[in-house]
Formats: sequence, structure tokens, C-alpha cells
Amino acid sequence: MTVPRNALSVMASRQPSDDDIDFFPTQPWGARAGAEISREMDPHARTAWDPACGAGHMVHGLADYFDRVEGSDLCLYAGNRIHDFLGPDPAPFGVDWIVSNPPFAHGAAFVRRAWPRARRGVAMLMRAACMEGQGRHALLYGDCPLTVFAPFSERLPLVRGRYDPAASSAAFYAWFIFLKPALNPRRFMVQWPDGQWRPGVRDIAPGTAARLTRPSDAAYAVGAGT
Repeated sequence: MTVPRNALSVMASRQPSDDDIDFFPTQPWGARAGAEISREMDPHARTAWDPACGAGHMVHGLADYFDRVEGSDLCLYAGNRIHDFLGPDPAPFGVDWIVSNPPFAHGAAFVRRAWPRARRGVAMLMRAACMEGQGRHALLYGDCPLTVFAPFSERLPLVRGRYDPAASSAAFYAWFIFLKPALNPRRFMVQWPDGQWRPGVRDIAPGTAARLTRPSDAAYAVGAGT
């Protein structure tokens, strides 16, 4: 996927706005934080796919860590492949990792769909509260075992309809990382006295935003080029 500069101003068929409840662009440094941990766990990964790519903010961040990054979305934003990730059509890409910031209401569904499609791992950026709930317990500890929970020490602001580097947020986000069984995920997990394995915790330390922000990110910000 090639995303043009000032992507928000050239979207082909969908102009996100404050009323677009499903469009919360990922700050590129937050994408890099997740990719960094994923590559620490799987240094041999080469390809990734964001199936909810929007205008390419996540793809832009992931490109620093993977040789090839594909982007698709239900709608056309900026040169992405149109694909309904939760629909019946086969996956348009075969990749090592599926990495995404899924729509809030469909996080669990994205994990379930990504798990069999990714060759090596899945990483989903979701609210930390997704650790809660009886239904999600069956997902995270049974059907698609969570390997690592990686919470942000700094806030990662996700703003509806736009990427604003100066925004603030009270929401608490984390990376949920699932390593496929062939890669021995228990290397990163904790075994409790009852013999059960539970996810490990990998903090995203203070200072990560400054360390992983790049000058090129400004092209994706609201008002860039205007």
C-alpha cells in the first residue's frame, strides 16, 4: 500500500469526520511501539497486514519494522485494498503478522479472524479494558491464547476522525500480542503454581513517544499540507 503525503486531504471515497465512529487513526509512534515488541518476540518476521488500515497511519509506522506491509479496509481511504476482514471473502494477503487497531466494537472478532490467517503472530491495539469480561476471557485464555499484554505507560491519544499529535486522552490502550504455537509463545508467558500459563506483561516505558516519533509522521497529521 502506498499512502500519499497529506493522506487525509486526498481520500478517494470516504472523508472521515468527527462523526465517523470507526475511524480513530493510530499515532505512528504507537504503531512502532507494537511492532518493536512483536519483532523482539519474532525477529524473523518479514511481512505484516493491517486489515483496518484507514488512511495508512498504522502502515506508515509498521513499515520501519517489516519488509512488506499491506493495508486493507472496508472502505477506500488512500490507495488501500478494499476488503471486509470479517466478511466471507478469502484473505487477499498471506503474511507473517496481522497487526491492527480494530474498530472498537469488533476487537474480539478481529482477533478470532486474524488468528488462523496470520502465519506467525497477531498484534491488536485495543483498550486495556478488553482484558475484562467473561466472553473475552474465553477468547484470550482459550481460543486465541494471549501471549503478551503490553500497556502504554504514556497515554496514546486516539482521536475520532483525525490524527492530532498534540491531542490528549483519558483512555488507556495496550497492545495485545498473540504468538502462534510454532514459535513457542511460553517463552514470554508465566506459569502459575496450578500449572496454567498466563500472558506476560511487557511495559511500553515512558519516553517511547519521543523516541519513536519520526519527522515523516507530520504528513499524516490533521491540517498537514494545508
